[in-house]
Amino acid sequence: MSVSERPPSLDPAAAARWSAHPVGMPSPWLHEEVASRMQERLDFIKLKPARWVHWEPLRGGVQAQRALQKRYPKAEVWFTSAQPAEALAVRAAARGRWWQAGRWFGPRIEVGLPPPGQAQMLWANMLLHTCAQPQQILKIWHDTLAVDGFLMFSCLGPDSLRELREAYACQGWPEPAHEFTDMHDWGDMLVEAGFAEPVMDMERINLTYESPDRMLADLRGWGRNLHIQRFSGLRGRRWREQLDQALMTLARPEEGGRLSLSFEIVYGHAMKPQPRAKLSAQTEIGLDQMRQMLRSSNAISDKV
Repeated sequence: MSVSERPPSLDPAAAARWSAHPVGMPSPWLHEEVASRMQERLDFIKLKPARWVHWEPLRGGVQAQRALQKRYPKAEVWFTSAQPAEALAVRAAARGRWWQAGRWFGPRIEVGLPPPGQAQMLWANMLLHTCAQPQQILKIWHDTLAVDGFLMFSCLGPDSLRELREAYACQGWPEPAHEFTDMHDWGDMLVEAGFAEPVMDMERINLTYESPDRMLADLRGWGRNLHIQRFSGLRGRRWREQLDQALMTLARPEEGGRLSLSFEIVYGHAMKPQPRAKLSAQTEIGLDQMRQMLRSSNAISDKV
């Protein structure tokens, strides 16, 4: 399977509908939790961005946005979303009330994308696993970043919803979710998109629930079944009763009889390297590319 064919079981039409589905405040709590863990990885990065992009900030986490603003209080922020109204809502929350000083004297907050090659950081939390064309998104992110800028992202890994998949399989039902991409494949795609020094890691989060209703309510808030071969028709009350019975098989005695559901969280970090001229018998380098190469070489010499 080639990189360009992933994710193989995701329905692009369903993914587009989910992207257009309105998201209200507060942001999904699991996304906020993952964002807080991703922020811990920023402690190891010395670069302090002067301009950064928050991709889908409402889905990614409003609390995370506030924490990032506190971490980079002087940095210019750009909110990018497929639904501009969502980005505007987060900008209103980020600016604060009209009587607060931060609204008038804080950093610039814009909606959209900055000029290409101008952002030092791009932050995308819990997004890529819902993208039908992830490589296209990665290339956009690469073009948005400045040389030596960095990408931070998180998404679900292939071991997510393992218990739910097993319960569906026992009933002979179609998959409850599409296949999620492995972190090593994300690393390959980052390199193919032009990024350098990708660092991938993962962790597992296990959640427990007191009832099927509580579990299903959370799952509806976090996403939809985007599998190309998901149930194609409407299901009635009888099926819901069968679903509840199937979910009760997820109860674990070691968890006090609560229903157990696990998630694999994949974290990714990569840099945008300085452009390299392709060598041939006659090589032509654009003026902007030459300027970037000179700035990068000067920065290196200053550090030596």
